[in-house]
Amino acid sequence: MNLSNKQYSELAKDAEAPSKAWFNVPKAFLIGGIICLIGQGIGDLYRYFGMSEDETAAFTSITLVLCSIILTGFGIYPKVAKHGGAGTLVPITGFANAVASPAIEFKTEGWILGVGTKIFTIAGPVILYGTAAGVVYGVIYFVMSKL
Repeated sequence: MNLSNKQYSELAKDAEAPSKAWFNVPKAFLIGGIICLIGQGIGDLYRYFGMSEDETAAFTSITLVLCSIILTGFGIYPKVAKHGGAGTLVPITGFANAVASPAIEFKTEGWILGVGTKIFTIAGPVILYGTAAGVVYGVIYFVMSKL
């Protein structure tokens, strides 16, 4: 079956579900905000117990990643992400979920061929292109600061 680009576009448009952006965007904003609010509360708690700003930032990130991985392991985070969309992907918890999910999904294939090869399937491109963009921006910043 040979389809032109126009025919394919029409078929794809007919098959896609209508977007409910008016409902999904505020929901993502709310859920992402709640995650950030929890992170702020954890940070305030660490600060209350006398940690410095640097220690607070590090331990808050570690705690959020740990909570995300635990919730992913119990199948709770994917349910929240189903409703929260991008609101659950943007904070650090979304990155931890992206690393933990493939590891959990492929654990039956073993530590090497399952977890070891699949753990960065989703997060790998983020790490790669994030690092590459950081290098490019760093070079641009360096050149611009020397002018």
